Amino acid sequence: MAVKIRLRRMGAKKAPFYRVVVADSRYPRDGRFIEEIGTYNPLVEPAEVKIDAEKAQQWIKNGAQPTDTVKALFKRNGIL
Repeated sequence: MAVKIRLRRMGAKKAPFYRVVVADSRYPRDGRFIEEIGTYNPLVEPAEVKIDAEKAQQWIKNGAQPTDTVKALFKRNGIL
């Protein structure tokens, strides 16, 4: 089982809002997930990112792999 930290798309058409979730890589993008660790709203200026850094680091320590986009968000917020 490969656990990933990735974005789950919420919000309306053409108005995306994302939740940062920990999920099994086999689950669909907006499907089942293990835990929600934050949110990301690209529509406001500057983009609003709220992530529970402790939970994120705990998951990474346990072997969860962040996707490229999530990795970039983590770097911007000093989690990685």
